[in-house]
Amino acid sequence: MATYEFKLPDIGEGIAEAEIVAWHVAVGDVVEEDAPLADLMTDKATVEMTAPVAGRVVRLTGEVGEQVAIGSILAVFEVEGEAALEEAPAPVVEVAPVEAAQVVKPDPVPTPVEATPEPAPVAAAASEPEPAPAERHRVLASPAVRQRAKDLGIDLAEVKAAADGRVRHADLDAFLTYNAGGGYRAAGATRGDEQVKVIGLRRRIAENMAAAKRAIPHFTYVEEIDVTKLEALRADLNATRGAKPKLTMLPLLITAICKTLPDFPMINARYDDEEGMVNRSGAVHLGMATQTDAGLMVPVIRNAEARNVWQLATEIVRLADAARSGKAKSDELSGSTLTITSLGPLGGIATTPVINRPEVAIIGPNKVVERPVFRDGQVVAAKLMNLSISCDHRVVDGWDAASFVQALKRLIETPALLFVE
Repeated sequence: MATYEFKLPDIGEGIAEAEIVAWHVAVGDVVEEDAPLADLMTDKATVEMTAPVAGRVVRLTGEVGEQVAIGSILAVFEVEGEAALEEAPAPVVEVAPVEAAQVVKPDPVPTPVEATPEPAPVAAAASEPEPAPAERHRVLASPAVRQRAKDLGIDLAEVKAAADGRVRHADLDAFLTYNAGGGYRAAGATRGDEQVKVIGLRRRIAENMAAAKRAIPHFTYVEEIDVTKLEALRADLNATRGAKPKLTMLPLLITAICKTLPDFPMINARYDDEEGMVNRSGAVHLGMATQTDAGLMVPVIRNAEARNVWQLATEIVRLADAARSGKAKSDELSGSTLTITSLGPLGGIATTPVINRPEVAIIGPNKVVERPVFRDGQVVAAKLMNLSISCDHRVVDGWDAASFVQALKRLIETPALLFVE
């Protein structure tokens, strides 16, 4: 027998190290060549490493959450042969955006054993649960959902998942509701204390947010905007849309933002701290903050200023679905020049969003509410929305931010102007 040392190859993007976010094997496992070995995370993508040879795993380097340098030993295999193998060419790796199921450390895969004949069916004893098939280890779910299911003693394979095959907290709630007599702990029962290691995308979010707050002197400006006419326009457009996608408020807001930005170039920009340089962007590459099971991701609508409302609506849905399903490409998650973040119906009264560094501004529309207002001495119902903008005070002055929002407000409150060249 001989040993084979597999060193972490250069996986591109000019990186020097990668974070281990999941092991798919354990020491002692026998694996085939090209079998999944581990997932490693770069800036915003995971790289799936596969076994370069067939053999038995005798050593793994690093725990989940640790950084591994390029060129260092990742795994050691015991292989057939009398002499130690020379290092083979680096295996082809597949790059995929960070996705919740990829950052979960699976249960150890048992060492293969000789198959035995299946016994004849017998009456199942109530205390003897049926053994879970191997594929149950690959149920798609976020780390939080997996931990909750573990705490409740629920086999995720028994939970009916959403259409995309991913089990979410809502699916666990439904399972508990319909299995109240099955011995599972009630959904509202007290949970024990727990420690959750911050790894993968959650670690990246923590590092980026901390760096943004340390480096950027934020200020936030909030204005109330009457969206009554804009909502009426949206309803009319949807009523006659035909085969076009249904419009939400977001494509119309993005259109207004893109029409306002040319007069405020310092807001559609990126700040290079090291060079002391502000790079103003002619095109609007709009980041769209999107909540996923793995955490907050920001897919980018390229050249948003060149798209009409229907094209924007289509791209918003496509990018959001790609981010949530883990299918967004690396170049769809980088390069934004301005970000918009909205909590939709959870929008609240006002937000103070954190800037997506190295950008210099982020816009946060809040929930639309209907309230009585005075118009021409009469009390009428109006649909109102607060809009927040956080800016980098090193680059954007308060007057400029307020002027930008007032210009944006004029377009939103007079939506016919959105379609005037």
